[in-house]
Amino acid sequence: MPNMTNTTLMMVAAVVVIVALAIAWLLTQRRRREHLRERFGPEYDRTVQAVGTTGRAEAVLEEREKRVATYRIRPLTEDERRRFSDAWQRIQAKFVDDPATAVTEADRLVNDVMTARGYPMADFDRRVDDLTVEHAAVVGHYRAAREIAERHARRAASTEDLRQALVHYRGLFADLLGESPMRRSA
Repeated sequence: MPNMTNTTLMMVAAVVVIVALAIAWLLTQRRRREHLRERFGPEYDRTVQAVGTTGRAEAVLEEREKRVATYRIRPLTEDERRRFSDAWQRIQAKFVDDPATAVTEADRLVNDVMTARGYPMADFDRRVDDLTVEHAAVVGHYRAAREIAERHARRAASTEDLRQALVHYRGLFADLLGESPMRRSA
């Protein structure tokens, strides 16, 4: 290497630095993607499909994380959990005689639990987006239940549809209370 000039050494060093930076950037992107895939589960793929590109979807999901981090989300007290669980039992019992009212009350109860936990109760889409940050495994239940409830409001849902809505609400309700086996470990 005695024939190498200072200029050549500087160029080689610059190339090594650029390659090292590129590798570091790629590793950072990979960790970011793995974190988002793990945290959001199926919501990651749904968001990629909805917005069209992986990069844009990841930016959307990161924005959700940052927004929800500013909320004062809290666990329920034991008294609140017991009160909400008792209310759920009454709703399930009511389903036998009045499925439509039971589904309406289940929707209201889920909203009450989210409010008690500290979730802002803006429009439905924003609420769902916020829930995906901590409850991605069950947020699909919420979407499905609300879709059935909307069909019911148009008188286009059967009793079986209403039963399915109640099952979907139960999945989200259990996760919000911390009872769900799908609950991600923190």
